[in-house]
Amino acid sequence: MDNSNQDKFKLLLTALTFIAGAAGVGLALFALAAPMGVWLGMWNFSQGFGMLRGAQPFVAWITYGCIAITALLLALGRQARLEKLSRMLSIAGAATLAAAIAWYIPQSYLPGEGQTIPPIHDISTDLVNPPAFVDVLPLRGENSNPTVYGTGNRNMTPEEHAQRQTEAYPDVVAQMFNEPASAVFERARAAVDTLGWDLVASVPEQGRIEATDTTFWFRFKDDIVIRITETPEGTVLDARSTSRVGVSDVGKNAARLRAFFALL
Repeated sequence: MDNSNQDKFKLLLTALTFIAGAAGVGLALFALAAPMGVWLGMWNFSQGFGMLRGAQPFVAWITYGCIAITALLLALGRQARLEKLSRMLSIAGAATLAAAIAWYIPQSYLPGEGQTIPPIHDISTDLVNPPAFVDVLPLRGENSNPTVYGTGNRNMTPEEHAQRQTEAYPDVVAQMFNEPASAVFERARAAVDTLGWDLVASVPEQGRIEATDTTFWFRFKDDIVIRITETPEGTVLDARSTSRVGVSDVGKNAARLRAFFALL
């Protein structure tokens, strides 16, 4: 490669590097702005999700482009005798990481591959007599979803809601223990602390624990109530997790209860 062509190639690599940096970092800032605006009260979660949906068509292309430019610099940077190769690699690498963050934020709200998620947001281990919220109710606000099980989706009856839950999450059922209710209650309290939920109520004499879990990106608040009952067959623990806003929870409430049961 003669000097003229080498200079042009250097210029091309430099231009591609800064284009990748601007696109990757710009995309990440846009993706982060969606939840940040919700945190700061600038817009509601629906607008935040709308921003992410608008960016989605560009995420894959920009991410793959940043990866390709980083690979190109690694493969040909020394051959082209780039004077600031390490700096350019840092820019391209940072752009790739930023674009990956922009990809990850909306992906974290999508169900896993092969999962069919029903449009419900209230999950209970007892579908006939779900644990009732008491102390959490004043915290939910007037615009929150109803707390009567199965009434959160106007297009679905409570019976259909229960059927959808059973089909989607057959493993979310009451937990049985051979220990006394008092011991199970303490273990449940410990699990709430370990999971980082905000404890709202702890009433040992009623076997009731209430808590709130706040999601990371969009600061959604989901409420949990745990009911512990001692029976002749053993101690039964029922739990319920419901979202304050939205129709579908993309499986988060069921996942939350599974994590809680795993700790028990």
